[in-house]
Amino acid sequence: MRFDIITVLPGLLESPFAHSILQRAQHKGLVEIHVHNLRDYATNKHKSVDDYPYGGGSGMVMQIEPFAACIEKLQAERSYDEVIYMTPDGQTLNQEIANTLSSVENVIILCGHYKGIDQRIRDVFVTKEISIGDYVLSGGELPAAILVDAVARVIPGVLSDETSALSDSFQDGLLDAPIYTRPAEWRGHHVPEILLSGHEAKITTWRYEQQLKRTEERRPDLLND
Repeated sequence: MRFDIITVLPGLLESPFAHSILQRAQHKGLVEIHVHNLRDYATNKHKSVDDYPYGGGSGMVMQIEPFAACIEKLQAERSYDEVIYMTPDGQTLNQEIANTLSSVENVIILCGHYKGIDQRIRDVFVTKEISIGDYVLSGGELPAAILVDAVARVIPGVLSDETSALSDSFQDGLLDAPIYTRPAEWRGHHVPEILLSGHEAKITTWRYEQQLKRTEERRPDLLND
């Protein structure tokens, strides 16, 4: 799967993709991540990509031309399944969205900055708008990194344990059950006996019951959907 990320701060995205699972996914050839500097497509000598908003108001707005030039260059080279804009007023990212996107081949991600991007870019090019929560960040770079991570980790072959992603929270609409590892006793706190029993069927039942309990306590909205 290929991700093309358009940003005014390419350096901000270097570290998230250079370590751990995403680094290994790229080395395996399962994921390609290309970061494009929006300023390379600026139409003025100062390489600025923003201007004052029509109608007045605070903040600056990212211009049409640089985004359009970069998107159209990429689209001339290959077809894209989605052009995604990271924005607080988009659809909230969840596991279902990540699972769906993991099955496509090519995605462009637009990172906003300042007050946002000219609405006409959203109207003409963007096919999906995604938010990572009901709050505002300084730009779309960190949300873009989160989206790439959430999608890439469920691509077959990215995780060394194929079943790991399938047992994550939200994959079955429930939060995950409590998990434990060695030692079995620590400062008087013990691992539940059922997990030490070796009885697979009973352990599966216990974990499901714990999933239901935790979801009801922490995210009852998931049970009501």
